[in-house]
Amino acid sequence: MGVKVILKRLKIDTWIGDPTNCYIVLDQESKEIMVIDPAGDVDRICNMIDILKGNVKYIFLTHCHGDHIGGVNELKARKGGKVLIHRDDAEGLNDRTINLTEFMEGFPEIELEADSRVDDNDLIHLGTLELRVIHTPGHTKGGSSLYLQKQNLVFTGDTLFFGTWGRTDLPTSDFRALMRSITERLMVLPDNTIVYPGHRKTYND
Repeated sequence: MGVKVILKRLKIDTWIGDPTNCYIVLDQESKEIMVIDPAGDVDRICNMIDILKGNVKYIFLTHCHGDHIGGVNELKARKGGKVLIHRDDAEGLNDRTINLTEFMEGFPEIELEADSRVDDNDLIHLGTLELRVIHTPGHTKGGSSLYLQKQNLVFTGDTLFFGTWGRTDLPTSDFRALMRSITERLMVLPDNTIVYPGHRKTYND
């Protein structure tokens, strides 16, 4: 019997005008949940968690930009969970010039610390699910993707969108690094891998 996973996507309106895709991953057996990039609108996220009747184990951040981290503190206060981010982006959580919140009108002051810093090829277990961290720098130096091999899906944050990729004119971004991340880390995944990006359309939209 295969591992059963429930995946929900919520489009969260953000200060940049381009909704951020927040993902809720549930392992049906254990009822453990991972929330990926809770950008805001925590009431909607919590409502979906309640509908799923799961318990938040992890809050995973694909990178440190304000349009991906806006709801983290409130979500953790209401539902718990350990905040995970790649170690190279951890410092950006509280640096307004790196996380870009100083340019986001009305964005509240954030004091945010990760509970754990992850590295390339780290394995994160969510009940019976296994998620592998793929370090995909370029949009930020600590940008990461999450790969579920058995389920043939990958969460790419702002590294890879439908037909394009994330910006590289921001603090800590690097165009060449982003192209290497796409060609050497993501395009080598099996052809049937479904991509769930940080913004815009997903594979099955």
